[in-house]
Amino acid sequence: QVQLVESGGGLVQAGGSLRLSCAASGGIFSINAMGWYQQGPGKQRELVATATLAGSTNYADSVKGRFTISRGNAKNTVYLQMNSLKSEDTAVYYCWGWNIGKHYWGQGTQVTVSS
Repeated sequence: QVQLVESGGGLVQAGGSLRLSCAASGGIFSINAMGWYQQGPGKQRELVATATLAGSTNYADSVKGRFTISRGNAKNTVYLQMNSLKSEDTAVYYCWGWNIGKHYWGQGTQVTVSS
């Protein structure tokens, strides 16, 4: 069974940085598209950023210039470098993957930005 496992969340002051990591396990070694979604308190899950193995990236307007998504050398990993964090970035961040018509989700990691 394919699982996406996130790490790197935590508590940080406004203006600080965090780096999220996600790796797939369960026998899948290549995932075409991977990315991150966020779900803030009382909000719906929203796209943060995605990246494909071909190198295409996509960002939500709210994080452009502050967050950077990257794929690892292993084709089943993805990272999110978050800089200049704001209180409104506080959310549970979910790793997402898509490959050959199947979607995969991680359990989520909490990011809390204190002002």
